[in-house]
Amino acid sequence: MNVSLIGLGIMGAPMSRNLIKAGFNLTVATRTPGKAEKFAAENSSLGQVKAVNTAAEAAAGSEIIITMVTDSPDVVAVARGASGVFATARPGSIIIDMSTISPQVTRELAEEAKSKGLFWLDAPVSGGEKGAIEGTLTIMVGGEAEALERARPALEAMGKRITHFGPAGNGQSAKLCNQIMTAVNMLAVCEALTFGAKAGLDLATLHQALTGGAANSWALEVLGKKMIERDFKPAFMVKLQQKDLRLVLDAANSGHTPLPAASLAHQLFAAVEAEGRGDDGTQSLLRVFERMAGL
Repeated sequence: MNVSLIGLGIMGAPMSRNLIKAGFNLTVATRTPGKAEKFAAENSSLGQVKAVNTAAEAAAGSEIIITMVTDSPDVVAVARGASGVFATARPGSIIIDMSTISPQVTRELAEEAKSKGLFWLDAPVSGGEKGAIEGTLTIMVGGEAEALERARPALEAMGKRITHFGPAGNGQSAKLCNQIMTAVNMLAVCEALTFGAKAGLDLATLHQALTGGAANSWALEVLGKKMIERDFKPAFMVKLQQKDLRLVLDAANSGHTPLPAASLAHQLFAAVEAEGRGDDGTQSLLRVFERMAGL
């Protein structure tokens, strides 16, 4: 099966490698000049991979076209225009957007794809860079079941839990639920570690205890450990968390859904950005709590 993937960032590059290893003929493209060519040269030993310059070129010969870019405008730019996917994708092809974007924009693009005889699946992921590298991503899918079943082998090369949520846009809504929980969990971890530090507890010992009980979470287990080790390198950047929280709050406002905890998380992450730390990992939020506590 010929597959193309557009976007070779922190997530897109390892996802592409897993597709190559699974035996797909992969075409890659990126908006950064030279990046796709470099990726193809470095990974040609894994299997069949070639680089092209535009999304249109990537889509032209592929049954499945995957996009993994940053935000709603980026997906729109990849889809539309003379150099976009819609310009060359053959009828019956499946476009899988694995970015995290607006559910409403997703529904609009899905309708446009349908009018051109194409299938559109929104399939955002959770699991971070580690999950992308290991091929264990959780994939939340919206769109037609027929297209999902045809695309399932490609998705299974990148993820382990693939869940269909119904019509286009629902995959994005499910991902935003995930982002609410990850952001609010981060607040809880920061508060607990700050309280523990002020109380004079050894944080490594506290972490060992809490990860064995009801308080445990991925945020505590993985990012809490990084906080204690003062490792603020990004697996998921603050600025991307903020982008996702803006999507959450926009959708919540449209549906008149109060989200007080997610709103607070958004404001506290803004304090991290105000320090010029938007490229830090989200665990950098701990610094804000430490300062508020006088640590």
